[in-house]
Amino acid sequence: MAAGALTCGELTKRFGATLAVDRLELVVPQGSMFGLVGPNGAGKTTTLSMATGLLRPDAGRVLVHGEDVWSDLERAHRLLGVLPDGLPTLDRLSGPELVEHIGRLHGLPRAEAARRAADLLAVLDLTDAGRTLVVDYSAGMRKKVGLACALVHAPRVLVLDEPFEAVDPVSASTIRELLQRFTADGGTVVVSSHVMALVEQLCDHVAVIVAGRVVASGTLDEVRAGGTLEDRFVALSGGRRGIGEGLAWLASSSG
Repeated sequence: MAAGALTCGELTKRFGATLAVDRLELVVPQGSMFGLVGPNGAGKTTTLSMATGLLRPDAGRVLVHGEDVWSDLERAHRLLGVLPDGLPTLDRLSGPELVEHIGRLHGLPRAEAARRAADLLAVLDLTDAGRTLVVDYSAGMRKKVGLACALVHAPRVLVLDEPFEAVDPVSASTIRELLQRFTADGGTVVVSSHVMALVEQLCDHVAVIVAGRVVASGTLDEVRAGGTLEDRFVALSGGRRGIGEGLAWLASSSG
């Protein structure tokens, strides 16, 4: 396996008769802002779940800075910050309580966990939420508090599944700046998103997953090959499907 901040080798996962991830190979360079894109059902979330210790693979290895995730989960989790998409959280806590609790689970002293939680929530504009329980947060606020939880222990690799979904433009700008600072300081970010324009603006490396395998990976310019990332993505995913003469009945709605 080639070395990288995050490396997947021969990663495989089946769900019954469905092969979700098929001997996937991926190398994420250290210090990169790495975009992971693919059509619905391509295996992106399954891949990230296996890469971060949330779902055990059927075969293959995952290394984080040389540490085997599935040989020593505790050590790997110290290196990883994870924002999964849709995973339940301890939402009967307030934002400060939740982030501090996650920091404590990572071994931070109580005072340090509380200080870091306050710093992160201030940057992410969640301080005014005060003692509001996370269960009463909006979808965008939940994304932001989830990001704070992923960052509180100062990981070396940050893995984010749809981090900008439901987030307002002002907060999205703050998150972009935060992630750019993280990589400038030597960290590595992996972002999964369906929004090609966002990946193109944010990332310097990208991989395209189709049918559980990486079909293109490299710098942004290498993967988009002189065109836009969206055009390259559509071509690699099997091409755009036209609707032909179908749905003619929709014309009746204009009457």
